[in-house]
Amino acid sequence: MSFRTDQRLNEAAQAGNVDALYELIWEDAYLLDQIDQVPFVDTPLHRAASMGHINFALEIMRLKPSFARKQNQYGFCPLHLALQKTHTQMVLRLIDVDRNLVRVQGREGVTPLHYVAEKGNVDLLCKFLAACPESILQVTIRKETALHVAAKNDKLEVLEVMLGWLRFVNKDDILNWKDDEGNTLLHISISRSHIQARKF
Repeated sequence: MSFRTDQRLNEAAQAGNVDALYELIWEDAYLLDQIDQVPFVDTPLHRAASMGHINFALEIMRLKPSFARKQNQYGFCPLHLALQKTHTQMVLRLIDVDRNLVRVQGREGVTPLHYVAEKGNVDLLCKFLAACPESILQVTIRKETALHVAAKNDKLEVLEVMLGWLRFVNKDDILNWKDDEGNTLLHISISRSHIQARKF
């Protein structure tokens, strides 16, 4: 792919211009395949997700579903970038298309569920758990569940929601999972004086 083509594709993604995308595909039918050959790259889907261009992102995802799981050079997939830029509608539309994006691991094994647990976004947390219940089983490279992450970041409301949800789906055994330092959720709660979490 030439520098000029790459530049035009980047401009199309940043503007959310679907027509410009198809002009480029008309000129080179293998354009998206060439990008897919690069193991770590900012795809047009990454750029569109960062900019909040929903229609462009969904069109790219339809044409090249593999882009949704691809990490860029910083270890982030498009859903991570949409979360970082607080493009909530983008996030919700992406998981409408593929619910399993909630459990895609990025840098250091952090999933979108870990990210919302760290930030304390209860609304998205509930939507993620409803869309992809299996995401609660993912751990980071430090063997941290989303519960560990919430506790370490003092996000007690998130913890409360997750604990209630775990009871509801009968997955309480996760509470005994240890991170790489041997800490369960209870250990972290005691060390951080989370009286409310200990009550749960």
